[in-house]
Amino acid sequence: MKITPSARILRMLGEIEFDEWQCVAELLDNAFDDFTEIQRSGEPWAGGFRASVTLPSSAARSDDAQVVIADTGRGMSYETLERAVSAGWSSNNRFDKLGLFGMGFNVSTARLGRRTRVLTTRVGDDEWIGVEIDLDRIQDDFEAVDIREPKNDPNEHGTRIEISRLYAPRRDWLRRNESNLSQTLGRVYSWLLDNRPFELWVQGKRVKPRRHCRWGDERLVTFGTGAKAEKIPAYIRIDEKLDDAEACQDCGNWQHPDHGVCTQCGGGVLVARARRIHGWLGVQRHLHKREFGIDFLRNGRKILQWDQSLFQWKNPDNPLAALDVEYPVELAHQGGRLIGEIHLDHVPVTYQKDAFEYGDRSWRGAVQLLRGEGPLLPDKARKAGYAQNDSPLAKLVRGYRRNDAGLRYLTPGDGKRPIHEETRKWAERFHRGDEEYQSDDIWWDAVIRHESENKQGKVDAAKANTPGTADEDAVRDALGAGPRKPVASEPAAPRPVTAPDTPRPETTQERIARYTSDSESVPRLSKDFGLPSMGAFLSVDTRRLKNGSLRDDHGQETPVLLVQRGGREVTAFLDPRHQSLAVHGIDESELLLGEIATVLRVKADSKLTLSSLVAALRVECLPDSIVRVEAVTAEARELMADIRERMAAKVGQDPGRAFQLLDPDEVTAIENEMIASGRVSGTNSLGETADFIPHAPALFIVKLLESWPEAFMDGHVFAGPYTTVSSPSARRLSLARTAGYLTDVATLTGFSGGSASPDQLQRTRLSTRLLADELVEER
Repeated sequence: MKITPSARILRMLGEIEFDEWQCVAELLDNAFDDFTEIQRSGEPWAGGFRASVTLPSSAARSDDAQVVIADTGRGMSYETLERAVSAGWSSNNRFDKLGLFGMGFNVSTARLGRRTRVLTTRVGDDEWIGVEIDLDRIQDDFEAVDIREPKNDPNEHGTRIEISRLYAPRRDWLRRNESNLSQTLGRVYSWLLDNRPFELWVQGKRVKPRRHCRWGDERLVTFGTGAKAEKIPAYIRIDEKLDDAEACQDCGNWQHPDHGVCTQCGGGVLVARARRIHGWLGVQRHLHKREFGIDFLRNGRKILQWDQSLFQWKNPDNPLAALDVEYPVELAHQGGRLIGEIHLDHVPVTYQKDAFEYGDRSWRGAVQLLRGEGPLLPDKARKAGYAQNDSPLAKLVRGYRRNDAGLRYLTPGDGKRPIHEETRKWAERFHRGDEEYQSDDIWWDAVIRHESENKQGKVDAAKANTPGTADEDAVRDALGAGPRKPVASEPAAPRPVTAPDTPRPETTQERIARYTSDSESVPRLSKDFGLPSMGAFLSVDTRRLKNGSLRDDHGQETPVLLVQRGGREVTAFLDPRHQSLAVHGIDESELLLGEIATVLRVKADSKLTLSSLVAALRVECLPDSIVRVEAVTAEARELMADIRERMAAKVGQDPGRAFQLLDPDEVTAIENEMIASGRVSGTNSLGETADFIPHAPALFIVKLLESWPEAFMDGHVFAGPYTTVSSPSARRLSLARTAGYLTDVATLTGFSGGSASPDQLQRTRLSTRLLADELVEER
């Protein structure tokens, strides 16, 4: 078989860098292309659509190691095989296929090893035919050795590529990275594997498509209030049919119809084709530092994953302007949760299939459709002279740019704060395929519970301020119900006289059923508890009593009660009114871990002391509760970012008053922070707006509060009174309390917490929580 390549192609082959997974993917592309053509033809297909990858075994000698890619496609004739293995050959259809340039086969096989055997057969053929390309033996005539092998069953069909004499670095990588390769291919081909009957196997294990863990179609948030309120769904479908265009089969150029020849290369093979942008944009159920952004696909294969370029904006009127990052802005160090999956089959891609051609007008058109022309952020658009951006991506940024717990931003919480770490673990279970985590119900329940507990916490706080005589107006205010209306007093109805009755003793089952019906789940403490080294765990559903007291089997009051439901399933009840929790301030998780450790110690026959086991369980199962400088600092920074935003909104009418409080060092720090955050253009107008406050040093925020309390107290940002009390001493006391909490939080976030002692961290964590309670609810 003659496989002569052109000199031009040979030079190009030497310049293309492919990673190991890219080499494998290039060969799989041909299989998926064939599967797709079979599907489009409507031809019944026996044997299924299966592609497989066999990696070199670690036990095999280096000389025997090989990679094998096989498929159950249609197979090829001798003539088709000859063209397929010849560098530079391409089919006539470069727009509907994953394989693009006719040299992917040569580049991939040559980068992996020095000898390649290709065997193929069709239904009804008498034998397997093939070719062996041995780079050590092939001569200048480029004649490769033909292969013919017997066929056991005339109905066999498909193609098999065997690559041997592997180059050592790539052989070793493939031996070590079976799991990584499988996961990478699961991401790249996730849409094909999830939407078509195609199967992909690596080393005998079926590859799972990596689906997005996003909120359901019906979830939404409300942005704004009153007549301007806007409902923004957490899932926006995109389906835009563009005008048909002519595609050049020679160079891939798209152009308006009726030119007759290609305006780019002069070719005359033009085909009228439909163009369409489709897919979706949405919101991930959890926050992630890296895994957010938009996936862009071409013919079902992901070309870009977690692409965040559409979150950036550059002022087109200023050639020297820098790119501004518009999402995430608040708490950027925590990452983001806006995601999407967009199909751009008509947009050309690079040789390596790792990017689109960004200068092509079809890419620019897609960007215009998805993110609009102006800034995504409403205030920034207004200041830059643009109308409100109503593109799909701008709507999502408006609705979900912050991560505050609750319904407003659709973020799960525990009644006080977001539970990001917990929701990331739930997402891991979603990706593992755990059935109960496939829908968003668990995330949604945590949002609803947060709203309920947060509101109840404010009611309890209002009651606690007037012990013995509950302030009903305060309670109604916390509930948002407004003051009560005066009503005429009515005489109390006479209490009915009933005969004394001796109640039947409650059975254990009845008591547990009563606890279950009169309690609510505690997501933060409902999980598997155990240690990998023990080989034992308990699957605990933790529930908190709403009313009454908790009693054990002997009738004694207890703060925690474990009830075994069978196997490893356990229900743990908590009594928040028990003296140890309500009066002595013991953390409920401490008591729960003690009970769980007692059971596990017996089950696993552990030699650990109870205290060692409790400590280890806390580290393994409740990492967020450990007083670690990273966790406390992250919590404090999250709160400070929220406070900065709220205070910035309150000084919008007079930003100069706040700006004049800055000293030179603080101005420099703000400029550095804005540049690092991609807000370069904002440094040119410091003080003209309040945009500098979210980037101000933490201790400046304390100074701003103390210098201008009437702007932020009295329910503007913090609930504490200031102008509403007449006594100067009362004002000082109220301001000092809020400023004290704020100073603790700002001190940790403003400086490295590495040297902070456990006591200092405990104090900061407490101040963070007390300060969060001081914040008024956003309207």
